[in-house]
Amino acid sequence: MHRALTFVLVAAVVVVVFAGQALAFQCPKLAAQINATVGNRADAAAADAKEKVQTVMQLHGGGKHADAEKLAKDVIEKLK
Repeated sequence: MHRALTFVLVAAVVVVVFAGQALAFQCPKLAAQINATVGNRADAAAADAKEKVQTVMQLHGGGKHADAEKLAKDVIEKLK
């Protein structure tokens, strides 16, 4: 019983670690997608998106990948 519990606990930790790393790689890809969508546009929505990309990358740098991903996805939706 003790051995099974230990295995389950170790497996859960591994899943959490790899999930965090997967989110970490998503932020720069989403930021690049926003930048590609905005391109050389000069309208208000593009200016707002460019500001928010910097916020996304700051959140990413601070380890807040879930927040960065959510913000980036919100920006992408507004640009559609």
